[in-house]
Amino acid sequence: MQNKILHNVGPRLNSRALIAPARYSRIGLKNTKSLRISEVLKSYGIVARFSSNGVNPKSSKAVGYWLLGCSGMVFTAVVLGGVTRLTESGLSMVTWKLLGEKLPTSELEWQQEFEKYKQYPEYKYKNQHMTLSEFKWIWWMEYAHRTWGRCIGAAVFLPAAYFWMRGRLEAAMKKRVSVYCLLVAAQGLMGWYMVKSGLEDRFQGPSDVPRVSQYRLAAHLSLAFLLYSGLLSGALRVLRPFPVSGALQTIKQLKDVTALAHTVKAMAFITAVSGAFVAGLDAGLVYNSFPKMGDDWIPDDVLSLTPLLTNLTENPTTVQLDHRALGTMTLAAASALWLVARRRPLSRPAARLALALGAMAWLQVGLGIATLLHYVPTPLAASHQSGSLVLLTLAIWLTHEIKLLKYIPK
Repeated sequence: MQNKILHNVGPRLNSRALIAPARYSRIGLKNTKSLRISEVLKSYGIVARFSSNGVNPKSSKAVGYWLLGCSGMVFTAVVLGGVTRLTESGLSMVTWKLLGEKLPTSELEWQQEFEKYKQYPEYKYKNQHMTLSEFKWIWWMEYAHRTWGRCIGAAVFLPAAYFWMRGRLEAAMKKRVSVYCLLVAAQGLMGWYMVKSGLEDRFQGPSDVPRVSQYRLAAHLSLAFLLYSGLLSGALRVLRPFPVSGALQTIKQLKDVTALAHTVKAMAFITAVSGAFVAGLDAGLVYNSFPKMGDDWIPDDVLSLTPLLTNLTENPTTVQLDHRALGTMTLAAASALWLVARRRPLSRPAARLALALGAMAWLQVGLGIATLLHYVPTPLAASHQSGSLVLLTLAIWLTHEIKLLKYIPK
């Protein structure tokens, strides 16, 4: 009966589940070719649930788990990149090849690699007393980061091509996957463009410290966060789909929760980008006190650069002050979200996510304060950067769960 009905409907409609009462025989449907499918279903008392596309549900789940796995790999890459930056390992590899650099296998090759490093500003102005064994350690850190990035590229591009060729991606998902591939490519190119800024011979002043451009570092981190957010959102859309037979309803009681959830999501992203400027300028090493900055709430040198707007991105004092303010605003929004969510008709998963989001915001601020007071130790700083991604994850998940509540079955 299922084959007979679908044969009469045409290629645009596919069935996930089709159940018919036993008293209706296959012969009884022979004369229904001239009827609309809705008439056939109504007249024969058939209960059906149709999908909006022809993608196999099992295939859809596979796509969802693929996207979720890729998002986990991007999460790991962000953490690994933060550790690489904190250990000042990012400028140890002075060349870049698309498919990967040759791994030194002998002492002579290691010495040749070290000689290349000696020609660039970081060694000349900062690491003149570095030994070969110390160089090997920072080289391996950067090598691990780059290799993991290439693994992400393979994990995104190869399955994307497979699912696309096998017809397992619906039209909307094809657009999303195309964007993911573009972001992966842009992320790799921006990574090398960022490293190049630290290899240029532009550090001539006595107080200049060889490092990558804070602008390119912020762009590199922003692309990683965008890629992670897109992959996670795509995975949630597949693994926790909106009801096919539902209609999007306006629920007045959820308006404020929805607005606050989107606010926290945006604030978490913006605060993380401001953190990239803090890292790029080593702004975490100035004014290591809290809540005041030294003896003042607002230091005197906060607007010391001209033109004034450059203070926002080039003055370490101003950059740290901005990061503090943004972090406080994010905490306030997350706390307000939790308080409001307690009085709204949320599902159990959404209510738990709202609670987790509020708790994570407080933990994230605590990690930031501890990192500042202890002069940016690598374990605390890496945990703080990871916390920003956890906070963003919870916000993305919560907005998805809230949207699920708005789909009311017809």
